[in-house]
Amino acid sequence: MADYVSPDWSRAALVVVDVQNDFLDDGAAAIPGTTDVLPAIAALTQVFREAGRPIAHVVRLYEPGGSDVDLPRRDSIERGARVVAPGTAGSQIPHPLLPAPVDLNVEILRSGRPQVLRDREIVVMKPRWSAFYRTPLESWLHDHDCDTVVVAGCNLPNCPRATLFDASERDFRAALVSDAVSQTSAERLSDLERIGVRTLTASALSTELSTIRTGH
Repeated sequence: MADYVSPDWSRAALVVVDVQNDFLDDGAAAIPGTTDVLPAIAALTQVFREAGRPIAHVVRLYEPGGSDVDLPRRDSIERGARVVAPGTAGSQIPHPLLPAPVDLNVEILRSGRPQVLRDREIVVMKPRWSAFYRTPLESWLHDHDCDTVVVAGCNLPNCPRATLFDASERDFRAALVSDAVSQTSAERLSDLERIGVRTLTASALSTELSTIRTGH
């Protein structure tokens, strides 16, 4: 029987979704539990770097007064709310997730281009839930010969879930790191497993990726 869903760790990329200061527990639009999973996400980024695998950090940038915003937040942003506003500290990626401290380049990200952090590590901006919507992520993954998307980040029922569905619809094998994403529940994880998403812990993923480094 053909297996179209099991991750191929040798062709995997890590996609970190919406981990920005405003969404941490003390941020302007706090998502409970996001600060708690930050150490696991930081450890994941390091494991992927050591394995030589690609990493994409996916962010939002809401211009106060703008309307290119997902519908639930559109009214508040149009009225001037400052949530992950371009150029603010709240919009930045927490430094432990990055290879070196760096601010988001708003001009590059708004143009739809990736901001390159290092070889095989980028930031892209998304205007809606999914990391694939109006972003260069899909083509970048193909350029790096990736067929497996590993997702971690902020607020599972919204952007990480939408990203996993869109990954599947684009024929990527998909995995979710269950202890490196906020707002999980047994029901939410079960729903994703039903569409072929593999769920595993950060420790288990580190073990899987170690086979790439050792060649076994």
